[in-house]
Amino acid sequence: MTDAATVWRHRTGEIRLDRTRVMGILNVTPDSFSDGGRYLDPEQALRHGLEMVEHGADVIDVGGESTRPGSDPVTADEEWRRVGPVIRDLAAKVDVPLSVDTMKPEVAAKAIKAGASIVNDVSGLRESAMVHIVARDRVGAVVMHMLGNPKTMQTHPKYADAVGEVRSFLTERIHVLEAAGVASDAVAVDPGVGFGKTQEHNLALLQHLDQIVALGHPVVVGVSRKSFIERLGGGEPGERLPGSIAAATLAVAKGAHVVRVHDVRDTVRAMRVADAVLRGEKL
Repeated sequence: MTDAATVWRHRTGEIRLDRTRVMGILNVTPDSFSDGGRYLDPEQALRHGLEMVEHGADVIDVGGESTRPGSDPVTADEEWRRVGPVIRDLAAKVDVPLSVDTMKPEVAAKAIKAGASIVNDVSGLRESAMVHIVARDRVGAVVMHMLGNPKTMQTHPKYADAVGEVRSFLTERIHVLEAAGVASDAVAVDPGVGFGKTQEHNLALLQHLDQIVALGHPVVVGVSRKSFIERLGGGEPGERLPGSIAAATLAVAKGAHVVRVHDVRDTVRAMRVADAVLRGEKL
């Protein structure tokens, strides 16, 4: 480790960052860009969550609202109807921490009561109510950068300095959370690859990820199956595993601590090799 982040604390414990941690994506939605509809049924979602844990996931991230480019928002009631049973059932069956992927404070509050230990907010916890919930319930948080909102974020995104502006946004949000009483080591950051960024912006963020790592907080990177991989020759979402693993490995080489992925088993295996090379560990 070249940065100060060694643990990521959450409501029920901590995640040691002595190796790359894998966050498994569990989309309980009909319209997510890669796996929309596959796990909308709570029983199917539960089976998939258990399978990801069996394959080595360190965190399961449950989301009930698609944030793909151009997606429409859903109501808090509908989002909770999707994720509530899954979080409750998984919390009763797995030991790994659960994360709720939501922008809505009311959904986050219910998810925490149901067993979630981390709030992953793609809007960067911009709502004061979300900040209050994270501070009050002492959960972990992922602060992500997104330009605009999912509906419009890919409509000609522009930056004078993408890396610098993302870093400044994350720094400001860290200060807000800490001022509200959120423990510094409970806050992770995510540069938001694909969220209001062009191909050039995405590549710049990955190339200069060390500038985000230098903030001293756990860094979460989500590149799995994203469209920038297709534009580099990765094919349809289901054909992007090689590119996804390549991008995740390069992010880890730049200092990322957690990779958020669809393909847990293959990524866990790849990260073991990457960690052995980068950290000098034995396979």
